[in-house]
Amino acid sequence: MFRIAGWPYRRARTSDWAASARGALELDSGSRVGVIGGGPAGSFFSYFLLEMAERMGIELKVDIYESRDFGSPGPANCNHCGGIVSESLVQMLATEGILLPTEVVQRGIDSYVLHMDVGDVRIETPLHEKRIAAVHRGSGPRGVTAVKWHSFDKFLLDLAVKSGARHLRERVRSVSWSEGRPRISTKAGEPKSYDLMVAAMGVNSGGLKLLDELGIECEPPKTTTTHISEFFLKPEVVERYLGSAMHVFLLHIPNLEFAALIPKGSHVTLVMLGREINKELIQSFLDSPEVNRCLPQECRGEHRVCSCSPRINIRGAVRPFADRVVFVGDCGMTRLYKDGIGAAYRTAKAAATAAIFDGVSAEAFRRHYWPTCRAIGADNRIGKLIFAATQTMMKLRPARRGVLRMVSGEQCKPPERRRMSTVLWDVFTGSAPYKEVLLRTMRPGFVPHLLWDMALATRPTAKADA
Repeated sequence: MFRIAGWPYRRARTSDWAASARGALELDSGSRVGVIGGGPAGSFFSYFLLEMAERMGIELKVDIYESRDFGSPGPANCNHCGGIVSESLVQMLATEGILLPTEVVQRGIDSYVLHMDVGDVRIETPLHEKRIAAVHRGSGPRGVTAVKWHSFDKFLLDLAVKSGARHLRERVRSVSWSEGRPRISTKAGEPKSYDLMVAAMGVNSGGLKLLDELGIECEPPKTTTTHISEFFLKPEVVERYLGSAMHVFLLHIPNLEFAALIPKGSHVTLVMLGREINKELIQSFLDSPEVNRCLPQECRGEHRVCSCSPRINIRGAVRPFADRVVFVGDCGMTRLYKDGIGAAYRTAKAAATAAIFDGVSAEAFRRHYWPTCRAIGADNRIGKLIFAATQTMMKLRPARRGVLRMVSGEQCKPPERRRMSTVLWDVFTGSAPYKEVLLRTMRPGFVPHLLWDMALATRPTAKADA
């Protein structure tokens, strides 16, 4: 036995594996793998596949099709994401020996500030460490003339290339079957056939439509519209208004689940998540007094240099695999609203593990990859309940006052006694599964404590002080 980042494996396929996946298609030395998409999911998959193959003595040829280089600023090289790397992912990458360079991390997030109409409160990181990273997925938004920070996505893509993958700056035109193998065609060269094709193009590229030509049974993810804006400000202005805290807004605005202002080097990123975010909802949010307290009007206007309305996965794909084909990242399964990069890591590693040790047949992926996707999907259903409960509470002013009072009182307590703060921290950061968050609310004393604070917050003296 030996371990790869904590996962136990045997050195070679043995008879028990062969019996469980008899007739499965397998990757051997000389096999070719085509990865469509060089974002985190595609890069993670390529990196883990090649690392595991090397340890197994298998020589693979991996091509990553990604027309963007992620190394230049502007929308053309952006991956349409807020750019928060959760503390749990930072820790998992560290166990893999993958350390984020300082030039990639634009700012370490050491706290969250919760904004509601009844007041604000700062929630400190439990161990007072800056373990959450704010990054750009490209090298910065529109208007950047001097690149001061490196791209997170380029860092991961370069990591895959250093492991032996080949980055092809080509746009995929079509996919098809050729003698039982998937074939990828581009405008730049001859079609290439592969022993395994990996779909990692996300839900915004339109690449999923190409896979219709394969005739596989996968049902694509369900998506919704979100909103992201970038504001260019002087670093001292970012520091003055936002500091090293991520500012989270829980407001009673229909269809808005969550909004945040993320400080970076010389930019502030606004992220709004919910159900079909439109212009009216965006303007309603920006005009709210809670936003004006930490991003005044003079910091907007011409300072808003970039904005987009990407779609995100809110329900994963059904059966994201077939013989010689597998979907990873948000075109397959991702976490609801949070930690999409972390989900890309988990699905990519699970798919790579299945491909190396169990084969590339639909049955092998069903047995050894699908359980990871299914677990994320089950946790997302709990997440939907949590966000629904949060929306209900935000409609009740006494509940909002109770939450504020409870969190404020916990900041002077030891970390293990910050019950509501820990729940909110894990919801905001995406560092813990939604199931774990729900279980924390069921611990003895949590609900009675909240009800007590709600009662105290509704007293006339409490109202006068608010």
